[in-house]
Amino acid sequence: MSDVKPPALLPSIFKMRCPNCRKGHMFTHKSIFPLSHMLDMPERCEVCGQKMELEVGFYYGTGYVSYGLSVALLGAVFVAYWIIFGLSYKDYSIFYALGAAIAIVLLLQPWLMRISRVLYLYGFVKYGKGSRMVSEE
Repeated sequence: MSDVKPPALLPSIFKMRCPNCRKGHMFTHKSIFPLSHMLDMPERCEVCGQKMELEVGFYYGTGYVSYGLSVALLGAVFVAYWIIFGLSYKDYSIFYALGAAIAIVLLLQPWLMRISRVLYLYGFVKYGKGSRMVSEE
């Protein structure tokens, strides 16, 4: 039995590491810039060999994850604006809150798209259960 503790789950998710080994990078570019290469991923993890795209069209489901994260972020920004500045239907404050929430979601959209891919893959690949430098099948 090994006494080595696995890397923590949440830091591995936010650092966008491989779900199988939690060491390899999931994206070829660590930065979201240039935006045209923001979602480029290696075919396999450079550490453990885990496939990053489990099947053709695998990441189409991340649209739902990204949508959920965007709605949650919109709600959180709206509530924070309400608590800090207050909202009223008698003035334009609700439109300012909506504008601020939309601006924040649009600015964070590249990060949300990446983190949704990470969360989606983490939902299907468990730590230490994936491939270990296997050959192509």
